[in-house]
Amino acid sequence: RMTQDAATPADNPLLDFSGLPRFADFSPAQITPALDALLAQAADAVARVTRADAPVDWASLVEPLEDATERLTRAWGVVGHLNSVADTPELRAAYNENLPRVTQFWTELGQNRALYERYQALHDSPAFARLDPARQRTVTLALQGFKLGGVELVSPQRERFQALSERQAALGQKYSENVLDATDAFEWLTEDARALDGLPEDAIAAARQSAQAAGKTGYRLTLHFPSYYPVMQYAHSRELRETLYRAYVTRASEVAVAPDDATRRAELDNSAIMDELLALRQEEAKLLGYANYAQVSLVPKMADTPEQVIRFLRDLATRARPFAERDLQAM
Repeated sequence: RMTQDAATPADNPLLDFSGLPRFADFSPAQITPALDALLAQAADAVARVTRADAPVDWASLVEPLEDATERLTRAWGVVGHLNSVADTPELRAAYNENLPRVTQFWTELGQNRALYERYQALHDSPAFARLDPARQRTVTLALQGFKLGGVELVSPQRERFQALSERQAALGQKYSENVLDATDAFEWLTEDARALDGLPEDAIAAARQSAQAAGKTGYRLTLHFPSYYPVMQYAHSRELRETLYRAYVTRASEVAVAPDDATRRAELDNSAIMDELLALRQEEAKLLGYANYAQVSLVPKMADTPEQVIRFLRDLATRARPFAERDLQAM
């Protein structure tokens, strides 16, 4: 059902749902106009399905809403993906400019009482039993999502939940930006090809090309996965593997090794962001009536309680340890 509306601007790839995403045709300037259209379409769909005279059935309630929100999800997913893998100042600015209103839409959708009541009415109606299992599951998950979205909250908790959602979205984006910038800030250089002993020829060639692209001589390794992973997998030098590993696992932390500038390194430290995110998640869990955020996280998952997860992991570790010890002895 993801076909292109006649009124959709044909020159905006974010509004073309006729095939695979048109990544090659994308530019950051297209984000805002695309979201203008998609958010308006989604809001219109919400208004139509919640009218007093709108039928409460799959075709009249679920399909129109799913179609409109799927378009928004797909377009924003393309933007988010490119923001993660092809970051530029222009794209980052456009993404951050639009993130609050996308977050606001989803938060308000999750707290739309009229919409929630219509899904509940569909779930409680005789028509629900006639739906196939996949559609029944869709309705059930939607109701679950409403409850986790704070639909049952009242003021001032309702507004506080919205503020928590928006703040967490902003912090999550800043966290990702810091990791990306810290990754970009690290490089390891050598003139001696023997330091790369063990690496496949294509990885060595890539290291040489990376140095050339950076205007340097010799070989250049980075923390980007195509450069990092072959070193961890194949490099003979334990010292080289340790250097890259320590740099990789401490990115954007208080013990990071990059960037060289201490002030900039402190700016990229995600420690305070993590502390605030944990506090916000705990507050969100309390608003929803849960003891902690781990309980909230498990609501849509197979495990029932955080304690069950911990018991499973400890049991798994106990069973795996003898095999790990055997591998260590062999090494």
